[in-house]
Amino acid sequence: MLFRTPGMQRLELKIPPLLVWLIFAGAMYGMACVAPGLSYAMPARLAVALALVVLGGAVALAGVVSFRSKRTTVNPLTPGASSSIVSGGVYRVSRNPMYLGFFLALAGWALYLSNAGAVLLLPAFLAYLTQYQIKPEERALLAKFGPEFAQYMARVRRWV
Repeated sequence: MLFRTPGMQRLELKIPPLLVWLIFAGAMYGMACVAPGLSYAMPARLAVALALVVLGGAVALAGVVSFRSKRTTVNPLTPGASSSIVSGGVYRVSRNPMYLGFFLALAGWALYLSNAGAVLLLPAFLAYLTQYQIKPEERALLAKFGPEFAQYMARVRRWV
């Protein structure tokens, strides 16, 4: 980013990702209520939505289990407290499986709501989390682990 305002730095690593998820889920619900004209019909809506939520929960849980097995922090507000780089299991596919799981669950919620306005908030969730959570985490991990984390970043994509 070429230009950063002081307000942007204040947001970095300040709002827990689960709270961000809840805010976006609420905004999606609000969008569905405020703009019912953007609603659409979708066959098997409930089954697809439920499958995405379950998949998202499983991916996020796999990330937490991997962190716990390496005895490193799962606190997203203190990435500098990490004791190791977790690169096995689900972390071979995504550097951020917990956040990917949140996204998949949110996508399931958006499909359940069947509202185009709600679906359009999904990219905003990705952008917010990337800018204010993931990039600051990556900077902290690069500062702590240096070339080892840089090699991991080169090998594994940020999302999938």
